[in-house]
Amino acid sequence: MAPPPSSLVFKVNRREPELLVPSKPTPHEFKLLSDIDDQDGLRFHIPVIQFYRYDPSMKGKDPVKVIREAIGKTLVFYYPFAGRLREGPERKLMVECTGEGVLFIEADADVSLEDFGDALQPPFPCLEDLLFDVPGSTSVLNSALLLIQVTRLSCGGFIFALRLNHTMSDAPGLVQFMSAVGEIARGAQAPSVLPVWERHLLNARNPPRVTCTHREYDEVADTKGTIVPLDDMAHQSFFFGPSEISALRSLVPPHLSNCSTFELLTACLWKCRTIALQPEPEEEMRMICIVNGRARFNPPLPTGYYGNGFVFPVAVATAGELAQKPLGFALELIREVKRSVNEEYMRSVADLMVVKGRPHFTVVRSYLVSDVTHAGFGEVDFGWGKAAYGGPAKGGVGAIPGVASFYIPSKNEKGENGIVLPIVLPAQAMEIFIKELKGMLQNQAISSATKSTFIISAL
Repeated sequence: MAPPPSSLVFKVNRREPELLVPSKPTPHEFKLLSDIDDQDGLRFHIPVIQFYRYDPSMKGKDPVKVIREAIGKTLVFYYPFAGRLREGPERKLMVECTGEGVLFIEADADVSLEDFGDALQPPFPCLEDLLFDVPGSTSVLNSALLLIQVTRLSCGGFIFALRLNHTMSDAPGLVQFMSAVGEIARGAQAPSVLPVWERHLLNARNPPRVTCTHREYDEVADTKGTIVPLDDMAHQSFFFGPSEISALRSLVPPHLSNCSTFELLTACLWKCRTIALQPEPEEEMRMICIVNGRARFNPPLPTGYYGNGFVFPVAVATAGELAQKPLGFALELIREVKRSVNEEYMRSVADLMVVKGRPHFTVVRSYLVSDVTHAGFGEVDFGWGKAAYGGPAKGGVGAIPGVASFYIPSKNEKGENGIVLPIVLPAQAMEIFIKELKGMLQNQAISSATKSTFIISAL
């Protein structure tokens, strides 16, 4: 049995970071981002990590060399990634396609894939060594838009870790780029899906007109210091398989039984997390649900579009309502919010960005969830097969750590398919969260004062 990942310590030897440039000359031009791309809430770098097993058929092939060459060829098609972000009048972002390249790091680690444990899931040990933060590289403007590290493992497997300037792409857009690298690494001359820029499709109208209610951008004063504190934070992952999902479904009334797994888990998370943070009963709590709007346009956004194609609609309820009312209350609010997103909503958000100066979504008493179970990270194949784990490197990422979580496809020790959910909370709140979640899964209410020695091991 592999040791628990939290106890795993290993050494990573890194080469000096290098800049990978497109393998052929590319245009030097300026490309405007969309008015969805350049909002304040996307101006940060997001980490992704992929684990790959040793493949005997690739014996003698060096993943670092294969991937390095494939990136250079892929950047010919995705040449804006090799540029640098600039800011124009009224905070408008654009890419100067300079061809300067993306940051690339070659590394070796004295550890095998098996040492990471039977169920690969965040938090991963030594993440800062597997995705090295090159000094000066985290600036949103005038810095490399991608940082990639490929780390060889002692077993012959490897780890592909990447950090993306989020203004450039969302999860589907990033997977499209990574898949293109994979195809070219496996011998293709060009990606099967060619990249489409077309960022003007998500620009504000002229004149802009905000036609929908966007409470996700409410200006809320943090009068009680309720933004999650950054010290003494606990990072833990929870696995929801068939039995856990079934237990939660048993708690909702018949008319909500056809809800999606995303809606069910989001309602559960919102309720348990609110109780764990112990806000005043009258305080408004917000659950931001990432909704992909690509297919909500008529016609849909073009295949190959790799910009940000989602919005941040928010459900709002008081802490008292969430704590005291049944799970179905939160679930109905989540469903209403998801249904509210259509083409007009997307256009209204773009208009709001221009009218209000590209604001950040409200983080006060807010939590954000993003479902990447269908994004395709695990399908990315550089020649060594599909990833043993592929997806976000950790929870709680963003400008305000602890405010966001991802739903990531995973398997547990039994081999059951499910969803792993990384959560970051203050340590004391994490203890309460675990108790509340246990109570919900056992179909019983547990007050935050109840003492329990329960530790989630099956989750």
